[in-house]
Amino acid sequence: MLRIGSVVWGVQDVERAVTFWTQALDYRPRDEPDADWVVLVPREGSGVQLALKRVTSPQARRHHLDLYATDAAAEVQRLLGLGAVRVDWAYEPDADYLVLADPDGNRFCVVQKG
Repeated sequence: MLRIGSVVWGVQDVERAVTFWTQALDYRPRDEPDADWVVLVPREGSGVQLALKRVTSPQARRHHLDLYATDAAAEVQRLLGLGAVRVDWAYEPDADYLVLADPDGNRFCVVQKG
């Protein structure tokens, strides 16, 4: 039986990504980060690990996270304050999500749930 151990996220600046994602998700580094790699875990409780790996390619990565929120509008504003940016996106009329990008340009969605 398989299970997901970590989601590995390619970033160009590990330190900047640690700052953004620890604040965005209330995560912390599992161990001391190095220049090329760090694994982030929930500050409290359990959950999926987010591993940040330094990459040199400027091309977009083919991955994204769906972040569920009970107040998506408030979370979007908070994430924009942390350094996320809005992505120009063609939304369907009943879209329950907003596409953002982290400071490295990695896209993720904030989805209204609950």
